[in-house]
Amino acid sequence: SGSSDPYCVVKVDNEVVARTATVWKSLNPFWGEEYTLRLPRGFRSLAVYVLDEDTIGQDDVIGKVSLSRQQISAEPRGVDGWLSLAPVDPDEEVQGEIHLELRVPEQGHPRVLRCHLIEARDLAPRDPSGTSDPFARVSCCGQTLETAVIKKTRFPHWDEVLEFELAEGELGEAVLSVEVWDWDMVGKNDFLGRVEFPLDTICTDPTKGWFQLLPFPSTAEDHGGQLGALRLAVRLVEDRPPDSTALAVLEEVTSGESRQDVATKLVKIFLGQGLAVPLLDYLTTRELARTTDPNTLFRSNSLASKSVEQFMKVVGLPYLHEVLKPVVNRIFEEKKYVELDPGKMELSRGRRGSLSEARVRESSLELLRGYLGAIIDAIVGSAEKCPLVMRVAFKQLRRRVEERFPSEQHEEVRYFSISGFLFLRFFAPAVLTPKLFSLREQHAEPRTGRTLLLLAK
Repeated sequence: SGSSDPYCVVKVDNEVVARTATVWKSLNPFWGEEYTLRLPRGFRSLAVYVLDEDTIGQDDVIGKVSLSRQQISAEPRGVDGWLSLAPVDPDEEVQGEIHLELRVPEQGHPRVLRCHLIEARDLAPRDPSGTSDPFARVSCCGQTLETAVIKKTRFPHWDEVLEFELAEGELGEAVLSVEVWDWDMVGKNDFLGRVEFPLDTICTDPTKGWFQLLPFPSTAEDHGGQLGALRLAVRLVEDRPPDSTALAVLEEVTSGESRQDVATKLVKIFLGQGLAVPLLDYLTTRELARTTDPNTLFRSNSLASKSVEQFMKVVGLPYLHEVLKPVVNRIFEEKKYVELDPGKMELSRGRRGSLSEARVRESSLELLRGYLGAIIDAIVGSAEKCPLVMRVAFKQLRRRVEERFPSEQHEEVRYFSISGFLFLRFFAPAVLTPKLFSLREQHAEPRTGRTLLLLAK
């Protein structure tokens, strides 16, 4: 019909990790799909293949765009633009590893190279069944030997030893070549990968282990965009070793709804063991490492923020009561009318006018200043009453923040990080809803609630 039915396949180190939808009957498809991939540690490349879906037979490969880890890492803002599709050569589409043991015994004449082909894993599928029929071909000094064919597998186990006689003076720059092929009854065999070893290295030092299979050196020419181009935006968001500790995994799997409960239980468990400070230090240090903008530090409801919040509630409740209860009780008992928003003011007499609003505002400001002054004085004067474990935890937090943001321009961050917890997540919420912190037995009625809200703000 003169068109294609294109779709894309995303591969990381030749392993398929994503597939787009098919756009039917188009030579100019738009996908607009986005994927977030958790890449394995030490990944080498990311490739996007464009294929033409066929209802009968195998899908046709149109071309690919391949990006190495170095190419992606070199662009902090990511790779973004039109990239020409390159042709796909089956001899370059290799994957998997081979397990070998190579040695040349010191005894014996002539010397013999022993090549023990143990097994291979994760080979590329070359047959319609999704498997291959792999065998290994070993070449050295003009001699070639092959292993048996293992049918219908991508994880062959040969356990064969192939031996090569080495003539004197043959070592020099000679190499041992190990190739893996897919055997086909009809047509030519398919290449699955190769690996090479200098002979002089094997003679001096036996070699054993898993080795990555590599393609034949590329002979593909640049087709100058004849196959089309693919518009991609690829960005490496975070490049760091994975953290597999129990707490790190717990943080990954907890959702926003369950994080509060998890934090509460964690804090109680670690407090019971006398390890609350190390727990908070671990969680806050992890969050500091992830934070690039100090203005956003501990502003999210992460496991670290929730844990510090619960920690303060558990160990600091008696302290909170001693500081805030006198002022909160006074506000509840006095039931004064406080309002600063003209749209919400209740003006009892006369037409609503600026004079009445000004009086209400002036009266409200005076009351708020009085209450707020009492609260601030109580907090500032309570340093010695603050539980020791809270002071130790915040001292450690300040040290970690200083280490993470040491420059002079970030000097105040060490204080904001503590006040963000102490005021925004401890004192202010207690002023706003005293019942939740057991400061009162009942919730405030609307008038007192409005006063508490303005004070908390």
